[in-house]
Amino acid sequence: MIVGQPDSTPDPPSAPPPTGPFPSAPPQELPQYAQPQGPAGAPEPPVVLDPPPHRWGIGAYVLVEVLFLGSSFLIAALLAGRGGPSVAAVILGLSVPTLLAAGTALLVTRVRGNGPRIDLGLRGSARDIGAGLLWGLGGLVVSVPASLVYVAIVGPDNATTAVGQAFDGIRVGWPVALGVFVLVAFVAPVCEEIVYRGLLWGAVTKHGANRWVAFAITTLLFAMAHFELTRTPLLLVVALPIGLARAFTGRLPASIVAHQVNNLLPALGLALALTGGVPASL
Repeated sequence: MIVGQPDSTPDPPSAPPPTGPFPSAPPQELPQYAQPQGPAGAPEPPVVLDPPPHRWGIGAYVLVEVLFLGSSFLIAALLAGRGGPSVAAVILGLSVPTLLAAGTALLVTRVRGNGPRIDLGLRGSARDIGAGLLWGLGGLVVSVPASLVYVAIVGPDNATTAVGQAFDGIRVGWPVALGVFVLVAFVAPVCEEIVYRGLLWGAVTKHGANRWVAFAITTLLFAMAHFELTRTPLLLVVALPIGLARAFTGRLPASIVAHQVNNLLPALGLALALTGGVPASL
């Protein structure tokens, strides 16, 4: 630069004045523990709220049982013939009340609750199915010897189940026998579990009872609800692994599968009896 002449070096550009009502502060680096996690702009994780408590209780279970018993007696009165019940009457008498009871239980949870998936634990996975198979097979290890002891005590003539007595003397072809097998082995366990280990279980736990109180009450009422007083001790033995599957998994599919495994042998024996293959006392 020459002395006496103006400096021609341009001044560095100045920062633009702040535009807001307050001067902007220089950005500060967040401490390490306060740094945002995850990629920039990622959405916040959803907040999972507990479902509201359902508004049904013991009264819902009583309603379902009244519908079951009332429809059973009504169908028996309407369809029973003078020469004994027909196979159609017996099948309707076994299926309609059971389906009506389970359907009403599902409807109750829809109208006065959060739906069957939440209120009844009617959701599961392959792990629940595996647990149900294990509890069902383990139950057979106990229930089959218990059944043999029961038959030895009361005699084969007095060991016939109520379903076996209903079909006593009736002979059908294999298509009808297969339908009865599916009804007893697969459909009935689903419906009964919805009513007992679903609706009744939820009604008991609603009032503060833990799962073991619910297990005890549902097991006892399940055994008594068959109205076979002499077989009640055996039915208690049968119901124990089914209820344990529900208690340990907390969901209904495990007890449904365990119940289906338990019903396989009686359903097969009944189907064979209907075709004349074996006596109906199984």
